[in-house]
Amino acid sequence: MSVKSDKWIRRMALEHRMIEPFSEKQVASGLISYGLSSYGYDIRIADEFKIFTNIHSAVVDPKNFDPRSFMDVKADVCIIPPNSFALARTVEYFRIPRDVITVCVGKSTYARCGIIVNVTPFEPEWEGIVTLEVSNTTPLPAKIYAGEGIAQVLFFEGDEMCETSYADRKGKYQSQQGLTLPKM
Repeated sequence: MSVKSDKWIRRMALEHRMIEPFSEKQVASGLISYGLSSYGYDIRIADEFKIFTNIHSAVVDPKNFDPRSFMDVKADVCIIPPNSFALARTVEYFRIPRDVITVCVGKSTYARCGIIVNVTPFEPEWEGIVTLEVSNTTPLPAKIYAGEGIAQVLFFEGDEMCETSYADRKGKYQSQQGLTLPKM
Protein backbone atom coordinates (compact mmCIF):
# COMPACT_ATOMS: atom_id res chain seq x y z
CA MET A 1 0.00 0.00 0.00
CA SER A 2 1.36 3.43 -0.86
CA VAL A 3 0.31 7.01 -0.18
CA LYS A 4 -0.54 8.89 -3.36
CA SER A 5 1.12 12.13 -4.49
CA ASP A 6 -0.32 15.41 -5.73
CA LYS A 7 0.20 14.30 -9.37
CA TRP A 8 -1.93 11.17 -8.84
CA ILE A 9 -4.63 13.09 -6.93
CA ARG A 10 -4.78 15.79 -9.65
CA ARG A 11 -5.08 13.16 -12.42
CA MET A 12 -7.80 11.23 -10.58
CA ALA A 13 -9.73 14.41 -9.77
CA LEU A 14 -9.60 15.81 -13.29
CA GLU A 15 -9.94 12.59 -15.33
CA HIS A 16 -12.20 10.52 -13.02
CA ARG A 17 -14.09 13.19 -11.01
CA MET A 18 -12.71 11.80 -7.72
CA ILE A 19 -13.10 15.23 -6.02
CA GLU A 20 -15.66 17.87 -7.05
CA PRO A 21 -15.21 20.79 -6.86
CA PHE A 22 -11.42 20.39 -7.08
CA SER A 23 -8.80 23.06 -6.35
CA GLU A 24 -5.53 22.24 -8.14
CA LYS A 25 -3.42 24.27 -5.70
CA GLN A 26 -3.41 25.29 -2.06
CA VAL A 27 -5.63 28.31 -1.48
CA ALA A 28 -4.43 30.08 1.64
CA SER A 29 -4.59 33.85 1.24
CA GLY A 30 -6.21 35.15 4.44
CA LEU A 31 -7.97 31.88 5.26
CA ILE A 32 -7.35 28.38 6.56
CA SER A 33 -5.87 26.61 3.54
CA TYR A 34 -7.66 24.11 1.33
CA GLY A 35 -6.95 22.34 -1.95
CA LEU A 36 -4.25 20.06 -3.31
CA SER A 37 -1.16 19.53 -1.15
CA SER A 38 1.97 17.40 -1.66
CA TYR A 39 0.42 14.10 -0.54
CA GLY A 40 -3.20 14.87 0.14
CA TYR A 41 -6.17 17.14 -0.33
CA ASP A 42 -7.33 19.72 2.23
CA ILE A 43 -11.12 19.64 2.34
CA ARG A 44 -13.42 22.57 3.10
CA ILE A 45 -16.25 22.68 5.59
CA ALA A 46 -19.63 23.86 4.27
CA ASP A 47 -21.92 26.40 5.97
CA GLU A 48 -24.36 23.84 7.44
CA PHE A 49 -23.87 22.78 11.05
CA LYS A 50 -25.71 20.70 13.61
CA ILE A 51 -24.52 21.91 17.01
CA PHE A 52 -25.12 19.51 19.86
CA THR A 53 -26.96 20.93 22.84
CA ASN A 54 -28.55 19.66 26.04
CA ILE A 55 -31.58 21.96 26.07
CA HIS A 56 -34.00 19.03 25.61
CA SER A 57 -32.05 16.57 27.81
CA ALA A 58 -31.93 14.12 24.89
CA VAL A 59 -29.62 11.12 24.99
CA VAL A 60 -27.22 10.65 22.07
CA ASP A 61 -27.93 7.10 20.91
CA PRO A 62 -26.53 5.93 17.56
CA LYS A 63 -29.25 3.24 17.33
CA ASN A 64 -32.12 5.63 18.03
CA PHE A 65 -30.91 9.11 17.19
CA ASP A 66 -33.00 11.96 18.58
CA PRO A 67 -32.79 15.06 16.34
CA ARG A 68 -33.61 17.21 19.40
CA SER A 69 -29.95 16.62 20.40
CA PHE A 70 -28.81 19.49 18.22
CA MET A 71 -29.74 22.81 16.71
CA ASP A 72 -29.34 23.59 13.02
CA VAL A 73 -27.19 26.54 12.00
CA LYS A 74 -26.46 27.84 8.51
CA ALA A 75 -23.78 30.53 8.68
CA ASP A 76 -20.32 31.61 7.58
CA VAL A 77 -19.02 30.81 11.06
CA CYS A 78 -20.06 28.28 13.65
CA ILE A 79 -19.49 28.73 17.36
CA ILE A 80 -19.14 25.34 19.04
CA PRO A 81 -19.89 25.47 22.78
CA PRO A 82 -17.20 24.46 25.29
CA ASN A 83 -16.60 20.70 25.56
CA SER A 84 -19.16 20.03 22.83
CA PHE A 85 -19.20 19.25 19.13
CA ALA A 86 -20.96 19.88 15.86
CA LEU A 87 -21.69 17.82 12.79
CA ALA A 88 -20.92 19.43 9.46
CA ARG A 89 -20.26 18.42 5.87
CA THR A 90 -17.67 19.00 3.21
CA VAL A 91 -18.05 21.29 0.24
CA GLU A 92 -16.47 18.52 -1.87
CA TYR A 93 -18.11 15.38 -3.24
CA PHE A 94 -15.83 12.30 -3.40
CA ARG A 95 -15.76 9.20 -5.62
CA ILE A 96 -13.19 6.75 -4.25
CA PRO A 97 -11.64 4.19 -6.64
CA ARG A 98 -11.97 0.48 -5.87
CA ASP A 99 -8.27 0.08 -5.00
CA VAL A 100 -8.05 3.16 -2.74
CA ILE A 101 -8.85 3.91 0.91
CA THR A 102 -8.42 7.28 2.61
CA VAL A 103 -7.52 8.52 6.05
CA CYS A 104 -8.64 11.98 7.08
CA VAL A 105 -6.85 14.03 9.74
CA GLY A 106 -7.54 17.48 11.16
CA LYS A 107 -5.57 20.56 10.18
CA SER A 108 -2.90 21.78 12.56
CA THR A 109 -4.34 25.31 12.77
CA TYR A 110 -7.51 23.97 14.39
CA ALA A 111 -5.72 21.24 16.39
CA ARG A 112 -3.56 23.91 18.04
CA CYS A 113 -6.80 25.51 19.26
CA GLY A 114 -8.15 22.28 20.78
CA ILE A 115 -10.48 21.63 17.86
CA ILE A 116 -10.45 18.01 16.70
CA VAL A 117 -11.95 16.73 13.43
CA ASN A 118 -13.10 13.11 13.29
CA VAL A 119 -13.86 11.47 9.97
CA THR A 120 -13.99 7.76 9.27
CA PRO A 121 -12.03 6.38 6.28
CA PHE A 122 -13.55 6.74 2.81
CA GLU A 123 -13.73 3.09 1.79
CA PRO A 124 -13.10 1.67 -1.69
CA GLU A 125 -15.93 2.71 -4.05
CA TRP A 126 -17.61 4.92 -1.46
CA GLU A 127 -18.93 8.18 -2.86
CA GLY A 128 -20.71 11.20 -1.47
CA ILE A 129 -20.50 14.35 0.59
CA VAL A 130 -18.47 13.71 3.75
CA THR A 131 -20.09 14.17 7.16
CA LEU A 132 -17.61 15.63 9.66
CA GLU A 133 -17.59 15.63 13.44
CA VAL A 134 -15.85 18.70 14.87
CA SER A 135 -15.12 18.61 18.61
CA ASN A 136 -14.28 21.56 20.81
CA THR A 137 -12.13 20.06 23.57
CA THR A 138 -11.60 23.40 25.32
CA PRO A 139 -13.53 25.05 28.17
CA LEU A 140 -14.13 28.04 25.83
CA PRO A 141 -16.39 28.56 22.80
CA ALA A 142 -14.60 27.74 19.51
CA LYS A 143 -15.11 29.31 16.07
CA ILE A 144 -15.12 27.32 12.81
CA TYR A 145 -15.00 29.07 9.42
CA ALA A 146 -17.23 27.78 6.60
CA GLY A 147 -15.72 27.60 3.13
CA GLU A 148 -12.22 27.13 4.52
CA GLY A 149 -9.95 24.14 5.17
CA ILE A 150 -10.89 21.81 8.04
CA ALA A 151 -9.01 18.53 7.45
CA GLN A 152 -6.64 16.73 5.09
CA VAL A 153 -7.49 13.56 3.19
CA LEU A 154 -4.64 11.13 2.48
CA PHE A 155 -5.15 8.58 -0.30
CA PHE A 156 -3.68 5.06 -0.05
CA GLU A 157 -3.65 2.72 -3.04
CA GLY A 158 -3.75 -0.99 -2.31
CA ASP A 159 -1.35 -3.48 -3.87
CA GLU A 160 -4.39 -5.28 -5.30
CA MET A 161 -8.12 -4.68 -5.73
CA CYS A 162 -10.29 -5.30 -2.69
CA GLU A 163 -12.57 -8.31 -2.86
CA THR A 164 -15.65 -6.45 -1.59
CA SER A 165 -16.07 -2.68 -1.86
CA TYR A 166 -18.40 -0.33 0.01
CA ALA A 167 -20.58 -0.18 -3.12
CA ASP A 168 -20.70 -3.99 -3.31
CA ARG A 169 -21.94 -4.09 0.31
CA LYS A 170 -24.50 -1.39 -0.49
CA GLY A 171 -23.23 0.65 2.45
CA LYS A 172 -25.83 2.76 4.23
CA TYR A 173 -23.93 6.03 3.67
CA GLN A 174 -23.35 5.50 -0.06
CA SER A 175 -24.04 8.55 -2.27
CA GLN A 176 -25.01 10.81 0.63
CA GLN A 177 -25.86 14.25 -0.68
CA GLY A 178 -25.45 16.29 2.49
CA LEU A 179 -24.86 16.20 6.21
CA THR A 180 -26.09 12.74 7.19
CA LEU A 181 -27.15 11.65 10.68
CA PRO A 182 -26.44 8.16 12.09
CA LYS A 183 -28.38 5.34 10.43
CA MET A 184 -29.18 1.79 11.51
